[in-house]
Amino acid sequence: MCGLLALLTDPSADVSAGLVEAVSGASHLMRHRGPDEPGTWHDDDVVLGFNRLSIIDIAHSHQPLRWGPADSPDRYVLVFNGEIYNYLELREELAATNGATFHTDGDGEAIVAAYHYWGTDALTRLRGMFAFALWDSVERELLCARDPFGIKPLFMATGSAGTAVGSEKKCLLALADELGVDVGIDERAVQHYTVLQYVPEPETLHRGVRRLESGSYALVRPGGRPEVTRYFTPRFAAVPFRAGSEQSRYDEITAVLEDSVAKHMRADVTVGAFLSGGIDSTAIAALAMRHNPRLITFTTGFEREGFSEVDVAVASAEAIGARHVTKVVSQSEFVSALPEIVWYLDEPVADPALVPLYFIAREARKHVKVVLSGEGADELFGGYTIYREPLSLKPFSYLPGPLRRSMAKASAPLPDGMRGKSLLHRGSQTLEERYYGNARSFSDAQLQAVLPGFRSDWTHTDVTARVYAESAGWDPVARMQHIDLFTWLRGDILVKADKMTMANSLELRVPFLDPEVFAVASRLPLDQKITRSTTKYALRRALAPVIPPHVLNRPKLGFPVPIRHWLRAGELLDWAYEMVSSSGAGELVDITAVTTMLDEHRTGASDHSRRLWTVLIFMLWHAIFVDGSVTPQISEPTYPVQL
Repeated sequence: MCGLLALLTDPSADVSAGLVEAVSGASHLMRHRGPDEPGTWHDDDVVLGFNRLSIIDIAHSHQPLRWGPADSPDRYVLVFNGEIYNYLELREELAATNGATFHTDGDGEAIVAAYHYWGTDALTRLRGMFAFALWDSVERELLCARDPFGIKPLFMATGSAGTAVGSEKKCLLALADELGVDVGIDERAVQHYTVLQYVPEPETLHRGVRRLESGSYALVRPGGRPEVTRYFTPRFAAVPFRAGSEQSRYDEITAVLEDSVAKHMRADVTVGAFLSGGIDSTAIAALAMRHNPRLITFTTGFEREGFSEVDVAVASAEAIGARHVTKVVSQSEFVSALPEIVWYLDEPVADPALVPLYFIAREARKHVKVVLSGEGADELFGGYTIYREPLSLKPFSYLPGPLRRSMAKASAPLPDGMRGKSLLHRGSQTLEERYYGNARSFSDAQLQAVLPGFRSDWTHTDVTARVYAESAGWDPVARMQHIDLFTWLRGDILVKADKMTMANSLELRVPFLDPEVFAVASRLPLDQKITRSTTKYALRRALAPVIPPHVLNRPKLGFPVPIRHWLRAGELLDWAYEMVSSSGAGELVDITAVTTMLDEHRTGASDHSRRLWTVLIFMLWHAIFVDGSVTPQISEPTYPVQL
């Protein structure tokens, strides 16, 4: 686990001492990702920077890691962020079938050896989370890759002087002058962010910086641009249950999850688990207890009644026998941490739940170095309530197209919030028109009022059209799950999970997002995912023997945040008014319109909380990364090498 940075220069420019120093300085900006072991390495074409958080083979698996076959022992140099959970099996196979030799006990050498013998096919054999840059000194080629679901990030920037890739965008921005990269604001990405509440891959808010997409790799040669190839495309292909086979399919889910958790527990340091009290995190913690009976679980909540699941999480921890630690976050703590949190994010993410996640990660890091969590279960097994919408809208599908379109016109003049208006409107639309993830809060009219540069042709279809094209013919729930894998999961859920834990030098592992688990989940038929009364039907049946009964049928929990209430009175409201009045983002956001929204929300005339939070986080991001009016105080990591 580390923060990585690689800079591949143009052939006309050799690597200089100044460039090595610049990479070292940029790497220091992500020291929180790996406080145990910083450093750089270079040859004539490439500079590699790293910050290692030692988890597996602490004493020997240093980075950059050098490996090669007997006739060229230093051919490859690797900087790697993540964990390969089947590395023991891969090393054994490579040694037995290819004669590979290894000099450490870690997982990094498994990546390099697998690539040497199997080429890019090796990527489909890696069971884990990863982003890496692998320099081949013989072919003079840099291979960059991300894991299938995008658990670990990788930013890329190419300019007149070369290409840089890194775990954090701020590092590439620090090298912009050396690279000759355009760091102007991408206004289309700003509009996408305002619609979705996150910046969708591969975009970032800076024109010259992109993200390597999940499930993809890029090959870069000196003087060339990255050549990107997708190696993993998720497919949902339902296999109907045969009569009498139900229990065997549920047992298959239980078995693959238990195997995934067992492999995710591989570490030379203590592993804990986040616990919200819901089915997903409780299942992971209960299965982890089988491998570590002394497991510590962690949860967070707020002082306001109705916004804390601490009691449920405590009951769940007691039921499975885990030691439990809680962190209650005050409004004052919440407000004071925002600048630091947005600095760690790199890109704005308007999900308030990332703030309590930051605090519980900070608390967990006092006890452990690795935590397990339940992200991904909803996307794989059908857990979001919105996935039940096709059931309620099914009658509309039998209506002729002209009649459905007339319903949209009929619903338009109805007052917002009137019972039935939303149903008529959504029933008149195709799935492609109405569904693009979990986060829409602005109507087009509201968006136009807030964004001076609003363009009607910059729509969610920029993001979803290609993904929908790949799922033609699937059932509607599978298509929604597929969209979420490429939007909400990798744009919001996994970004906040990675950034907020790494901000505290804590490694988060997600056993649901495992290729073998996905292979089982992807074969579930529609009626085993959602029914009219529940979600994740098959998963609930499979986990019935594993988790406490009081959790089994509880609704989705997460970490609820009282943003709506705090933006009506108190410190967060004061902060919001100050942020709006002092913002230098007036060319991108209409300050008057935002002030009006804040006034209406404060008086209770309207609930603008989600819209306000989206704009406020953008303004704070702009103040930090564009106009420099806010400078967060980032402390040096002080964690010990091993706990």
